[in-house]
Amino acid sequence: MTFELSQLLGWAATILFSLMLIPQIIKTIKLKDTKGVSISLFIVYLVANIIALAYALLIDQNPLKIKYSIGISTAAFYIVLFVYYYSRQK
Repeated sequence: MTFELSQLLGWAATILFSLMLIPQIIKTIKLKDTKGVSISLFIVYLVANIIALAYALLIDQNPLKIKYSIGISTAAFYIVLFVYYYSRQK
């Protein structure tokens, strides 16, 4: 039972962490505005996910590989989005 619970918790956390940037992405696209958003947060989040993905690959943990890959994708996407809207505001 512990193994099943640990797997369930791991996948639940993976899904939630993977989705955590989506509301900010949607808000930025809707408003076409980056005011109040810290780009530093997204850069640190991107770097942390790259490092964590290397760790997940070393320990061969599929939920973590997925989580960190999605984290890298969403952070990179948001950084591009941020730069695009920020440059349009000037």
